[in-house]
Amino acid sequence: MSRIGKKPVHLPAGTSAKLDGQTIEVKGPKGTRSFTATDDVTLHLEGDTVTVSPRGTSKRARQQWGMARSMVENLAIGVTTGFKKELEIQGVGYRAAMQGKILKLSLGYSHEVNFEVPEGVTVTSPKNTEIVVEGIDQQLVGQVAANIREWRQPEPYKGKGIRYKGEFVFRKEGKKK
Repeated sequence: MSRIGKKPVHLPAGTSAKLDGQTIEVKGPKGTRSFTATDDVTLHLEGDTVTVSPRGTSKRARQQWGMARSMVENLAIGVTTGFKKELEIQGVGYRAAMQGKILKLSLGYSHEVNFEVPEGVTVTSPKNTEIVVEGIDQQLVGQVAANIREWRQPEPYKGKGIRYKGEFVFRKEGKKK
């Protein structure tokens, strides 16, 4: 039995859901998102509660059960509060600035890095050493944050680079004479 799959998903106030076969569409104040479940699970919509149940006892059905329930919950959270990833830039001369839909990063290369922000995500830079990625799609927000971080990951000797806020970077000791 899936501990996660057994729990029903309660839709917050201000959201509405529509079930059409295996596709559920959730509308909220921030937008509309939909998810199509596999044929291994069944979705039930009763009032403001969505329940997911497996079809059969196969291993694949049990795997899809918890995953489908998590996806439906993420739809509800995304259209009400949204998802946010915060990044910090550490290093002398390292900075970020938004210019329209392009994030300009100075990361110690001989050129500036121009990162084009995809649709469905908003990127802001409140300080020149902070980047905030926000959106209603959790997967897209995480992927954009990972793509930005990939330009200069934190290195273990001085800790310079782009890191998630609150991330611990294991520091190494340098050479000894």
